[in-house]
Amino acid sequence: MALCSNGQTYQQCVRKAIDCLAADSVEQAKAQFKQALRLSPASKSNAIVHRYLGRIYEREGEHQLALDSYGKGLHVMPGDTALLMSRAGLYLMLGNEEKAVADYTSVLEQDAEHIDALFFRAYAYAGQRKNPLARQDYERILRLDPMHENAHLGLVLLNNKERRPREAMEGINRLIEHYPRHSHLYLVRAGMEEERKQYEPARHDYDQAVLLAPQDAEVYLARATFRLKLNERKEAMADLKQALKHGANPDEVATLMHQATTK
Repeated sequence: MALCSNGQTYQQCVRKAIDCLAADSVEQAKAQFKQALRLSPASKSNAIVHRYLGRIYEREGEHQLALDSYGKGLHVMPGDTALLMSRAGLYLMLGNEEKAVADYTSVLEQDAEHIDALFFRAYAYAGQRKNPLARQDYERILRLDPMHENAHLGLVLLNNKERRPREAMEGINRLIEHYPRHSHLYLVRAGMEEERKQYEPARHDYDQAVLLAPQDAEVYLARATFRLKLNERKEAMADLKQALKHGANPDEVATLMHQATTK
């Protein structure tokens, strides 16, 4: 039986690595996983080890190392759904919609009703401006789960992008009727109203979003941007201070504050 330098077996190295992750000892976990790979490089269990390592690298911002780890895991276990979903998610975050679509499609070839794969593939298709394909996936999700909020929202955004204002507004109104306490839905509707120069309904929806999520930096940033557009600088500055207080990106806030103070 292969042993670590301190006498641990492969299984003990993996178990200790997982315990280290639970204790947030990431560097120790990484070292234990790597030691396990050295001990038994041909083990089928290495697919899981590579997935764990990929997640660690992803958290550390080492995106290429994460992609390499997911790829090595898929070499050990081709078609592993968890690895494909992890790699696809990273591709999507990095803006590589084409490769994300390929991985989500591989998942769906194994499980045609995998809702997460359908949803994120639809999102990737929308990023590629392949709106008819995105629509097909969103509609497929809704046949499987008629109350899937994000699929409904995806269709709202597609309809708005495709200049189908009536369908878009009807869709967002229905969503708000079903989920009246979801602040992000009010932000979406406010943005649509703002596009249509319906400023008073937009103002009401931005205010409602802040009322529902007073600890969320995003709602203050959105309302501040709207207020700047209407040249309401004092009110925008108040929102920006709240956004900063609740964890907004300081650089983003500084840019908007500059706009608020520059005539």
